[in-house]
Amino acid sequence: MTSSLPRWTTEELTDDATKASAQFRAERLAVSDSWDIHYKQARGKFEQLFSKLNDLNPSAITDANLADAYSAGLGEALRYLAGPPISDDDLQVIADVDSIAPGVLTKNPEALREVFGVIERVIDPHRFPWVKAGISPTESQREAALLASSVLLAAQRIATERRNEGKDNQEGKVKDYLRSLGFAEVSTVPISTIVKGPQAMQFCAECQLGDRKADVVVRLHDTRLLAIECKVSNSATNSVKRVNNDAAAKAEYWIKQFGTAQVVPAAALAGVFKVRNLEQAQTRGLSLFWSHDLDKLGEFIESTK
Repeated sequence: MTSSLPRWTTEELTDDATKASAQFRAERLAVSDSWDIHYKQARGKFEQLFSKLNDLNPSAITDANLADAYSAGLGEALRYLAGPPISDDDLQVIADVDSIAPGVLTKNPEALREVFGVIERVIDPHRFPWVKAGISPTESQREAALLASSVLLAAQRIATERRNEGKDNQEGKVKDYLRSLGFAEVSTVPISTIVKGPQAMQFCAECQLGDRKADVVVRLHDTRLLAIECKVSNSATNSVKRVNNDAAAKAEYWIKQFGTAQVVPAAALAGVFKVRNLEQAQTRGLSLFWSHDLDKLGEFIESTK
Protein backbone atom coordinates (compact mmCIF):
# COMPACT_ATOMS: atom_id res chain seq x y z
CA MET A 1 0.00 0.00 0.00
CA THR A 2 1.46 3.33 -1.03
CA SER A 3 1.68 6.25 1.39
CA SER A 4 -0.69 9.18 1.01
CA LEU A 5 0.62 12.25 -0.75
CA PRO A 6 1.36 15.35 1.31
CA ARG A 7 -1.39 17.92 0.94
CA TRP A 8 -1.14 21.21 2.79
CA THR A 9 -3.89 23.41 4.19
CA THR A 10 -4.29 27.04 3.21
CA GLU A 11 -2.81 28.05 6.56
CA GLU A 12 0.23 25.81 6.07
CA LEU A 13 0.79 27.07 2.53
CA THR A 14 0.45 30.67 3.69
CA ASP A 15 3.00 30.13 6.46
CA ASP A 16 5.55 28.54 4.14
CA ALA A 17 4.98 31.13 1.40
CA THR A 18 5.57 33.90 3.96
CA LYS A 19 8.82 32.28 5.12
CA ALA A 20 10.02 31.77 1.54
CA SER A 21 9.26 35.39 0.63
CA ALA A 22 11.14 36.66 3.67
CA GLN A 23 14.14 34.52 2.79
CA PHE A 24 14.05 35.78 -0.81
CA ARG A 25 14.02 39.41 0.35
CA ALA A 26 16.90 38.79 2.74
CA GLU A 27 18.99 37.20 -0.01
CA ARG A 28 18.31 40.06 -2.43
CA LEU A 29 19.25 42.66 0.17
CA ALA A 30 22.35 40.85 1.37
CA VAL A 31 25.62 42.59 0.67
CA SER A 32 27.26 40.95 -2.31
CA ASP A 33 30.43 41.44 -4.32
CA SER A 34 28.67 40.21 -7.44
CA TRP A 35 27.53 43.64 -8.68
CA ASP A 36 30.96 45.20 -8.18
CA ILE A 37 32.62 42.33 -10.01
CA HIS A 38 30.24 42.50 -12.96
CA TYR A 39 30.51 46.27 -13.21
CA LYS A 40 34.31 46.22 -13.20
CA GLN A 41 34.38 43.44 -15.83
CA ALA A 42 31.94 45.34 -18.05
CA ARG A 43 33.86 48.59 -17.57
CA GLY A 44 37.05 46.85 -18.63
CA LYS A 45 35.37 45.57 -21.80
CA PHE A 46 34.13 48.99 -22.86
CA GLU A 47 37.39 50.75 -22.03
CA GLN A 48 39.19 48.19 -24.19
CA LEU A 49 36.65 48.67 -26.98
CA PHE A 50 36.96 52.45 -26.87
CA SER A 51 40.74 52.12 -27.00
CA LYS A 52 40.70 49.81 -30.02
CA LEU A 53 38.08 51.86 -31.93
CA ASN A 54 39.49 55.29 -31.12
CA ASP A 55 36.60 56.33 -28.86
CA LEU A 56 34.09 55.35 -31.56
CA ASN A 57 35.08 58.22 -33.81
CA PRO A 58 33.48 57.03 -37.09
CA SER A 59 36.33 58.32 -39.24
CA ALA A 60 38.85 56.35 -37.19
CA ILE A 61 37.09 52.95 -37.32
CA THR A 62 38.76 50.67 -39.84
CA ASP A 63 38.42 47.06 -40.92
CA ALA A 64 41.67 46.34 -39.10
CA ASN A 65 40.68 47.73 -35.72
CA LEU A 66 37.20 46.19 -36.01
CA ALA A 67 38.80 42.80 -36.61
CA ASP A 68 41.10 43.46 -33.68
CA ALA A 69 38.12 44.21 -31.44
CA TYR A 70 36.35 41.00 -32.40
CA SER A 71 39.57 39.01 -31.99
CA ALA A 72 39.83 40.40 -28.46
CA GLY A 73 36.39 39.02 -27.60
CA LEU A 74 34.62 42.39 -27.60
CA GLY A 75 31.65 41.34 -29.73
CA GLU A 76 29.31 41.52 -26.73
CA ALA A 77 30.43 45.08 -25.93
CA LEU A 78 29.86 46.02 -29.58
CA ARG A 79 26.30 44.69 -29.43
CA TYR A 80 25.71 46.79 -26.31
CA LEU A 81 26.49 49.97 -28.24
CA ALA A 82 23.01 49.62 -29.73
CA GLY A 83 20.01 51.23 -28.12
CA PRO A 84 18.58 48.92 -26.93
CA PRO A 85 21.33 46.25 -27.01
CA ILE A 86 20.95 43.81 -29.87
CA SER A 87 21.16 40.04 -29.44
CA ASP A 88 23.57 37.73 -31.26
CA ASP A 89 20.73 36.10 -33.20
CA ASP A 90 19.12 39.40 -34.24
CA LEU A 91 22.46 40.84 -35.29
CA GLN A 92 23.25 37.87 -37.50
CA VAL A 93 19.81 37.91 -39.13
CA ILE A 94 19.72 41.67 -39.74
CA ALA A 95 23.27 41.77 -41.06
CA ASP A 96 22.45 38.72 -43.21
CA VAL A 97 25.76 36.97 -42.56
CA ASP A 98 26.48 33.28 -42.07
CA SER A 99 28.12 33.73 -38.70
CA ILE A 100 29.12 36.41 -36.21
CA ALA A 101 31.72 34.19 -34.54
CA PRO A 102 34.95 36.19 -34.03
CA GLY A 103 37.04 33.62 -35.89
CA VAL A 104 34.78 33.93 -38.93
CA LEU A 105 34.31 37.69 -38.96
CA THR A 106 37.99 38.53 -38.58
CA LYS A 107 38.68 36.60 -41.80
CA ASN A 108 35.80 38.18 -43.72
CA PRO A 109 36.06 42.00 -43.91
CA GLU A 110 32.87 42.27 -45.93
CA ALA A 111 30.80 40.40 -43.34
CA LEU A 112 32.52 42.33 -40.58
CA ARG A 113 31.46 45.62 -42.14
CA GLU A 114 27.89 44.37 -42.61
CA VAL A 115 27.72 43.51 -38.91
CA PHE A 116 29.18 46.81 -37.76
CA GLY A 117 26.97 48.63 -40.23
CA VAL A 118 23.93 47.32 -38.35
CA ILE A 119 25.39 48.47 -35.04
CA GLU A 120 26.13 51.93 -36.49
CA ARG A 121 22.50 52.30 -37.64
CA VAL A 122 21.08 51.45 -34.23
CA ILE A 123 23.78 52.93 -31.99
CA ASP A 124 22.36 54.61 -28.89
CA PRO A 125 22.27 58.38 -29.56
CA HIS A 126 21.82 59.16 -25.87
CA ARG A 127 25.01 57.41 -24.79
CA PHE A 128 27.05 58.22 -27.91
CA PRO A 129 25.87 61.61 -29.23
CA TRP A 130 29.20 62.33 -30.92
CA VAL A 131 29.01 59.36 -33.30
CA LYS A 132 26.30 60.84 -35.51
CA ALA A 133 28.25 64.11 -35.65
CA GLY A 134 31.31 62.17 -36.82
CA ILE A 135 33.63 63.61 -34.22
CA SER A 136 35.54 62.49 -31.14
CA PRO A 137 33.80 62.70 -27.76
CA THR A 138 34.58 65.20 -25.05
CA GLU A 139 36.05 63.74 -21.87
CA SER A 140 32.73 64.11 -20.05
CA GLN A 141 30.84 62.44 -22.94
CA ARG A 142 33.32 59.59 -22.96
CA GLU A 143 33.06 59.04 -19.21
CA ALA A 144 29.25 59.22 -19.25
CA ALA A 145 29.09 56.68 -22.11
CA LEU A 146 31.49 54.31 -20.34
CA LEU A 147 29.52 54.53 -17.09
CA ALA A 148 26.10 54.02 -18.70
CA SER A 149 27.27 51.17 -20.94
CA SER A 150 29.04 49.38 -18.09
CA VAL A 151 25.96 49.59 -15.87
CA LEU A 152 23.74 48.34 -18.72
CA LEU A 153 25.91 45.28 -19.41
CA ALA A 154 26.53 44.52 -15.74
CA ALA A 155 22.80 44.67 -14.97
CA GLN A 156 22.03 42.20 -17.75
CA ARG A 157 24.77 39.84 -16.63
CA ILE A 158 23.69 39.82 -13.01
CA ALA A 159 20.04 39.29 -14.01
CA THR A 160 21.07 36.28 -16.09
CA GLU A 161 23.28 35.03 -13.27
CA ARG A 162 20.42 35.27 -10.77
CA ARG A 163 18.05 33.36 -13.05
CA ASN A 164 20.55 30.58 -13.66
CA GLU A 165 21.86 30.42 -10.12
CA GLY A 166 18.36 30.39 -8.62
CA LYS A 167 17.38 27.17 -10.36
CA ASP A 168 20.87 25.64 -10.04
CA ASN A 169 21.03 26.42 -6.32
CA GLN A 170 17.56 25.04 -5.77
CA GLU A 171 18.40 21.83 -7.60
CA GLY A 172 21.70 21.59 -5.72
CA LYS A 173 19.94 21.89 -2.35
CA VAL A 174 17.53 19.09 -3.26
CA LYS A 175 20.33 16.82 -4.47
CA ASP A 176 22.46 17.50 -1.40
CA TYR A 177 19.50 16.74 0.83
CA LEU A 178 18.85 13.44 -0.95
CA ARG A 179 22.50 12.51 -0.46
CA SER A 180 22.13 13.25 3.25
CA LEU A 181 19.35 10.65 3.31
CA GLY A 182 21.67 8.05 1.80
CA PHE A 183 20.56 8.33 -1.84
CA ALA A 184 23.20 8.20 -4.57
CA GLU A 185 23.11 10.14 -7.82
CA VAL A 186 23.30 8.00 -10.97
CA SER A 187 23.65 8.80 -14.65
CA THR A 188 20.64 10.11 -16.48
CA VAL A 189 18.77 7.84 -18.88
CA PRO A 190 15.47 8.39 -20.69
CA ILE A 191 12.62 6.93 -18.63
CA SER A 192 9.91 5.52 -20.86
CA THR A 193 8.56 2.91 -18.43
CA ILE A 194 8.42 2.92 -14.65
CA VAL A 195 11.11 0.23 -14.27
CA LYS A 196 13.73 2.39 -15.96
CA GLY A 197 15.70 5.19 -14.36
CA PRO A 198 17.15 5.30 -10.85
CA GLN A 199 16.75 2.20 -8.71
CA ALA A 200 16.49 1.71 -4.94
CA MET A 201 18.20 4.53 -2.98
CA GLN A 202 19.12 6.34 -6.19
CA PHE A 203 18.20 9.57 -7.97
CA CYS A 204 19.15 11.26 -11.23
CA ALA A 205 19.04 14.85 -12.46
CA GLU A 206 17.63 16.37 -15.66
CA CYS A 207 15.84 13.15 -16.58
CA GLN A 208 13.58 12.73 -19.57
CA LEU A 209 10.47 11.25 -17.95
CA GLY A 210 8.16 10.27 -20.77
CA ASP A 211 8.13 13.27 -23.11
CA ARG A 212 8.83 15.86 -20.39
CA LYS A 213 12.02 16.62 -18.53
CA ALA A 214 12.16 16.48 -14.72
CA ASP A 215 14.81 18.31 -12.72
CA VAL A 216 15.30 15.45 -10.24
CA VAL A 217 13.85 11.94 -10.28
CA VAL A 218 14.01 9.77 -7.14
CA ARG A 219 13.18 6.08 -6.73
CA LEU A 220 10.96 5.90 -3.65
CA HIS A 221 11.12 2.97 -1.25
CA ASP A 222 7.80 1.62 -2.58
CA THR A 223 9.26 1.65 -6.16
CA ARG A 224 7.32 4.71 -7.36
CA LEU A 225 9.20 7.54 -9.03
CA LEU A 226 9.22 10.95 -7.37
CA ALA A 227 9.60 13.59 -10.12
CA ILE A 228 10.70 16.90 -8.64
CA GLU A 229 10.61 20.25 -10.43
CA CYS A 230 12.84 22.93 -8.83
CA LYS A 231 11.10 26.29 -9.06
CA VAL A 232 12.29 29.72 -7.98
CA SER A 233 9.96 32.71 -8.39
CA ASN A 234 10.82 36.37 -7.89
CA SER A 235 7.22 37.63 -7.80
CA ALA A 236 3.68 36.47 -7.09
CA THR A 237 2.83 37.10 -10.75
CA ASN A 238 5.74 34.96 -11.89
CA SER A 239 4.56 32.10 -9.67
CA VAL A 240 1.72 31.37 -12.09
CA LYS A 241 4.24 30.52 -14.78
CA ARG A 242 6.55 28.58 -12.48
CA VAL A 243 3.96 26.48 -10.64
CA ASN A 244 0.75 26.36 -12.66
CA ASN A 245 1.85 26.65 -16.28
CA ASP A 246 4.97 24.53 -15.89
CA ALA A 247 5.18 22.21 -12.87
CA ALA A 248 1.46 21.49 -12.49
CA ALA A 249 1.11 20.97 -16.25
CA LYS A 250 3.92 18.40 -16.11
CA ALA A 251 2.25 16.76 -13.11
CA GLU A 252 -0.95 16.23 -15.08
CA TYR A 253 1.03 14.83 -18.00
CA TRP A 254 3.02 12.37 -15.85
CA ILE A 255 -0.07 11.21 -13.98
CA LYS A 256 -1.88 10.64 -17.27
CA GLN A 257 1.05 8.75 -18.78
CA PHE A 258 2.22 6.70 -15.80
CA GLY A 259 -0.67 6.80 -13.30
CA THR A 260 -0.76 7.83 -9.64
CA ALA A 261 0.37 4.33 -8.59
CA GLN A 262 3.63 4.78 -10.49
CA VAL A 263 4.72 8.42 -10.24
CA VAL A 264 4.56 11.24 -7.70
CA PRO A 265 4.93 14.70 -9.31
CA ALA A 266 6.36 17.29 -6.92
CA ALA A 267 7.89 20.75 -6.80
CA ALA A 268 10.62 22.13 -4.57
CA LEU A 269 9.90 25.83 -4.18
CA ALA A 270 11.86 28.95 -3.21
CA GLY A 271 11.03 32.62 -3.55
CA VAL A 272 7.72 34.45 -3.88
CA PHE A 273 4.52 32.52 -4.56
CA LYS A 274 0.82 33.35 -4.42
CA VAL A 275 -1.04 30.97 -2.11
CA ARG A 276 -3.95 30.68 -4.52
CA ASN A 277 -1.61 29.40 -7.23
CA LEU A 278 -0.17 26.84 -4.82
CA GLU A 279 -3.64 25.59 -3.93
CA GLN A 280 -4.54 25.27 -7.60
CA ALA A 281 -1.34 23.30 -8.28
CA GLN A 282 -2.14 20.89 -5.43
CA THR A 283 -5.56 20.14 -6.87
CA ARG A 284 -3.89 19.23 -10.17
CA GLY A 285 -1.79 16.52 -8.50
CA LEU A 286 1.41 18.40 -7.63
CA SER A 287 3.00 17.76 -4.23
CA LEU A 288 4.70 20.84 -2.80
CA PHE A 289 7.86 21.15 -0.73
CA TRP A 290 10.05 24.14 0.21
CA SER A 291 13.80 24.54 0.15
CA HIS A 292 13.66 26.19 3.60
CA ASP A 293 12.05 23.03 5.04
CA LEU A 294 13.26 20.01 3.08
CA ASP A 295 12.73 17.81 6.11
CA LYS A 296 9.09 17.53 5.02
CA LEU A 297 10.39 16.00 1.78
CA GLY A 298 12.45 13.59 3.87
CA GLU A 299 9.42 12.68 5.97
CA PHE A 300 7.44 11.85 2.85
CA ILE A 301 10.25 9.73 1.41
CA GLU A 302 10.56 7.90 4.73
CA SER A 303 6.80 7.23 4.74
CA THR A 304 7.10 5.24 1.50
CA LYS A 305 9.03 2.41 3.19
